[in-house]
Amino acid sequence: MSERKTTSTPAPGGMPGGGATRRFSAEKPKNTSLTIRRLWGYLQKNRLQLIIVVGLILINTGASLTGSYLLRPVINDYIIPKNYDGLLNILGFMLVIYCAGATAAYLQSRFMIIISQKTVNQIRNDLFGKLQALPLPFFDSNSHGELMSRFTNDVDLISESLNNSITQIFTSIITLTGTFLLMSYISPLLTLVTLVMVPLMLWLASQVIKRSKNYFIEQQKAVGATNGYIEEMITGVKVVKVFGHEQKAENDFEKLNEDLREKATKAQMYSGMMMPIMINMSTINYALTATIGGLLAVTRGLDIGGLASFLQYSRQFGRPINELSSQINSLQAALAGAERVFEMMNREPEAPDVENAVELKNVEGEIKLENVTFGYNDDKMILHDISLCARPDQKIAFVGSTGAGKTTIINLLPRFYDIQSGKISIDGIDIRKVSRESLRKSISMVLQDTHLFSGTVMENIRYGRLNATDEEVVKAAELANAHSFISRMPQGYQTVLEGDGSNLSQGQRQLLNIARAAVADAPILILDEATSSIDTRTEKHIEQGMDTLMKGRTTFVIAHRLSTVRNADEIIVLEQGRIIERGNHQDLILKKGKYYQLCTGQFP
Repeated sequence: MSERKTTSTPAPGGMPGGGATRRFSAEKPKNTSLTIRRLWGYLQKNRLQLIIVVGLILINTGASLTGSYLLRPVINDYIIPKNYDGLLNILGFMLVIYCAGATAAYLQSRFMIIISQKTVNQIRNDLFGKLQALPLPFFDSNSHGELMSRFTNDVDLISESLNNSITQIFTSIITLTGTFLLMSYISPLLTLVTLVMVPLMLWLASQVIKRSKNYFIEQQKAVGATNGYIEEMITGVKVVKVFGHEQKAENDFEKLNEDLREKATKAQMYSGMMMPIMINMSTINYALTATIGGLLAVTRGLDIGGLASFLQYSRQFGRPINELSSQINSLQAALAGAERVFEMMNREPEAPDVENAVELKNVEGEIKLENVTFGYNDDKMILHDISLCARPDQKIAFVGSTGAGKTTIINLLPRFYDIQSGKISIDGIDIRKVSRESLRKSISMVLQDTHLFSGTVMENIRYGRLNATDEEVVKAAELANAHSFISRMPQGYQTVLEGDGSNLSQGQRQLLNIARAAVADAPILILDEATSSIDTRTEKHIEQGMDTLMKGRTTFVIAHRLSTVRNADEIIVLEQGRIIERGNHQDLILKKGKYYQLCTGQFP
């Protein structure tokens, strides 16, 4: 196997090369206000709908407050004087008010759903766009399940918060303000009594919010870790079963799941404490207000209708505080998810092309590596002083032990990674001065790790060049010796492939990848263990097609089967990141060095 893949899913329990799986840092939110501003930046794209929502909230809360105040004239002017005709009229008026409030609440919910889904849609699009712009090392160092958690759990939290929390918090603030003003109008003294409990309620709410906020953040990180492990186990299920590690996988998952349970329990427990505390405090406040209000009605002449309205407001006064406390908890969880999403958006993208980058056109295919030194980390170099020259229509083969640096060289040609020193050029142009898009369009790659997308066989082959005609796709499949087995499939080229081509053999999947490279028709071809998944008989059948594919192209080949590189124009033998031998097959055999040992299986 090659020592470094161009795509990598960490193996269960660790990253390639050992050590624990690296995940996103488990830091607390760094700047909640910045996160809110960024969310607002998405929301304000729907200004008109937001203005409508605010108007509907005002109608809804206004109707609720007005209905409660109308209890005062209902009791004082109609019930006590027994004015039943007037009572029916005012009750009808109250019915209209409440119906208007209910209609506004319904429309507000509908508009907010539309706004939130548009916002989340844009966030997902931006997040996916960012994903495409991130450099390959980012994917090598982060679990795929952890990244998926950004698109699912974290974005769902944002969606839920926008649907419910934002409007509920705004409604509660307006209700609280309106209730306070109307209470003060009815009885300033009773209002002071009611407010006695408010500082205590707010203090208790702040304490619960502060603690639950941290637990919600930890809960989201635990969800990401658990998802990452599940994704790894599903991807590597065959490896798990081959080595009989099902029980170990269960034990490891149980630990992650237990960690998630503990953090989720604490988060939900603190969040759940809020409502009972607030309800009890509100009940005590209501009882105290009712008692003192009754005394004021007897001793100070407070009207009964005013007392009834005030008690209604007193009950309402506690409700928005409860709702604020509860929704702020949900908002904190959403902000924690939003920060994780924006953290990924803030990652440094692949370095931009240099100013006035060259667009490669009419590529001849002369490639030179001059004194190239490279390491995935600056403190550990993988390649040392590599120099070579590949001319058009030449086939260059790399051989050597696992970890010698073969695939690493291949990864440098399309600039998946940038070198620390030296120079790589195509047709005399330093690839660092070339636009990445034109550089990568000039290179076709067939990797050891096959990957097929959801869709038809035709679509998967055409992925190499999206504007290829059906005839060109079929011709590419014939070249790769894939046409015969494709024709035997139920719908031929229109057969829909199951998950990553699971309804095909490994060899068939690789043949489709070779056909994809053939249809790309690029002047430079890279074959990284391209036939490792194909049996020797099939390999012989496609040798002629492969030779035709390589004709007129600069080709780089990595292969375990040394029989596949015998006809290479130059064979480069690597050992520990250095070139130790080079030449054609016959010359290297005569030298009886490392290549001779690899061919004959004679090792010291």
